[in-house]
Amino acid sequence: MCTVGRLCIIPTPIGNLEDITLRAVRMLSEADLILAEDTRTTAFLLKHLGLDHKKLLSHHKYNEHSAVESLAARMAAGEMVGLVSDAGTPGISDPGFLLVRACIAAGVEVECLPGPVALIPALLQSGFPCDRFCFEGFLPQKKGRAKRLAALVDEERTMIFYESPYRVVKCLEQMAEVFGPRREVSVSRELTKKFEQTVRGPIAEVLAHFASHEPRGEFVITVHGKKEGDEQ
Repeated sequence: MCTVGRLCIIPTPIGNLEDITLRAVRMLSEADLILAEDTRTTAFLLKHLGLDHKKLLSHHKYNEHSAVESLAARMAAGEMVGLVSDAGTPGISDPGFLLVRACIAAGVEVECLPGPVALIPALLQSGFPCDRFCFEGFLPQKKGRAKRLAALVDEERTMIFYESPYRVVKCLEQMAEVFGPRREVSVSRELTKKFEQTVRGPIAEVLAHFASHEPRGEFVITVHGKKEGDEQ
């Protein structure tokens, strides 16, 4: 149980607000301060939960480097701080790692609640092996994308990527070049939301689908690992 003088990492729904846990609601209600990636997004959730009186502070990739030491000091002095991201579990392709490291260095206890994260439902509904997998998060936006994919050409585990709707088509084009157009892929978008969709098939076919249907929403791309006989 979280008490004062701790950092609590609190996962929030990735879409459907019913996915928040009872424990997460309790931790949000007990926190002296809630660190939010976007205070407007978190304020909406807190209002939905009847917790709109809670104190919020912006904590994102542009200010986390300068803020972590002072925040760790506040927790060391007795404050219980909850960390949330816009959606899902903080630290998974979102701010959080630096604060956790600073808290550990300062002797502040860190507790992470289990909860929503987009990569797991995308993996499970892909139909690909999920006993062993690797999570690659977001590929570099510009330089380094091809190099990162090339390093995975012989990866036998299922691979999971996050991607922006603006780069989904380009990403699938690059994957077709690196992994081969016949490699199986599963592309999920808007998980847990009203327009949730998963498109499965060879990369070439899935690429053709999104080339003719404008990608919208948040995307998770799951790629089957290399099998014997696969050709690039």
